[in-house]
Amino acid sequence: MSSSSEQDTPQTASPVLEPVDENLAIIARQAIVDEHRTVYGYELFDRSTASNAHTATSDAALLFNALSYAGTEALVGKKTMFINCTHDSLLGAHLELIHPEKVVLEVPPLPDDSTPAEIEGRIPTLQALRTRGFRLAFDQRALRRAYTGWLPLAAFIKLDLQAVKPEQAGPLISFISMHSRAMLIAEKVETAEQYELMRRLGVKLYQGYWFARPSLVKATTIRPAQASIIQLINLVRKQASTSEIEELLKKDPSLSFNLLRFINSSGFGLSCEVTSFRHAVMILGLNKLFRWAALLMTTSRGGGGAPPAVGQTAVVRGRLMELLAAELLPPEECDNAFVVGLFSLLDSMLGMPLEKALASVALPEPVMGALLHGTGVFAPFLELVKACESGDEAVFARTTDALQLSNRQVNWAHLQALTWAESLNV
Repeated sequence: MSSSSEQDTPQTASPVLEPVDENLAIIARQAIVDEHRTVYGYELFDRSTASNAHTATSDAALLFNALSYAGTEALVGKKTMFINCTHDSLLGAHLELIHPEKVVLEVPPLPDDSTPAEIEGRIPTLQALRTRGFRLAFDQRALRRAYTGWLPLAAFIKLDLQAVKPEQAGPLISFISMHSRAMLIAEKVETAEQYELMRRLGVKLYQGYWFARPSLVKATTIRPAQASIIQLINLVRKQASTSEIEELLKKDPSLSFNLLRFINSSGFGLSCEVTSFRHAVMILGLNKLFRWAALLMTTSRGGGGAPPAVGQTAVVRGRLMELLAAELLPPEECDNAFVVGLFSLLDSMLGMPLEKALASVALPEPVMGALLHGTGVFAPFLELVKACESGDEAVFARTTDALQLSNRQVNWAHLQALTWAESLNV
């Protein structure tokens, strides 16, 4: 669902883009107001890079920037955040990092060529999000017959007044009231006549240029070195004590600063301010701390000047190895498989030989064997992952055969890993 901020209208010229500082987090917000023009919430759009000036990045990236950098107090205060999602990202672990009551997930319909079974197949995921406390928003395209099963799950339905003719509005609103308890939001409201029509029909929430144009919130980012983030991930993976993690945070001001800013953001949903590293670690817990660190790693440059793409490739490797290992190894080994993939590019990220990079972290012998000597249970998985990247068909065939994995299993896992990494990518 796009708002007026993403598409030009006949009355609106395209904005002139200023040069973008890569150290700035820039988020556009557009108010959603009630009939008294009191702000109910804000729809957010990432504008942090020139390439994303007209296309928002993933909802994971947007939420992460909003919580970690822009600061939700300055961005939305205590109001609700509306975030555009993709269906793949609805499965992302980044949603574990936010308080469900703070966010409305705007869910698009599936592509027009989707079958009824595919549309129905999304319902369990949407229902699970509802059960976790998230509110869902759909647009008027979800009023089509194939989406009847989605409507009871909607907390909001947006009517795009650039797509809905005035004579259609009444019947559509009657249909919504019969099949859903959702609140209606009239979006892309640009004239007093449109507002009056919607008000007479009982609509309570509005969004559009007639009420408020998008505004920008900018914040300077302070991104830790990847070496520190990798140390943190390593500590979390071996379930280190709170004291050990606290000691690392004390050594890296930028890492600890980002953590405290994130956990104290209103999107995290705490009722008290966290001022100590120990308190932050205890509240966040190891699982969420890992997710946060993984997100942070993809935003940061290595000490040796490695581009962010190297970090993302490492994340893809880790996730792909984890998924492939899950087919053949016990669950407890999947974490080690992730570490093998994640740390397999440490030399590129830190600008030093892999053996020297690994000397500073404590890793299990099977992990070290796979990384340094190509031996042990994880070695063929790493070889297969590298073959997926390079397109080496001979190695791909040999390793899939050795692991007794089908091409379909590997290709599906690779797609899932790429999707997961994209949901982390900022």
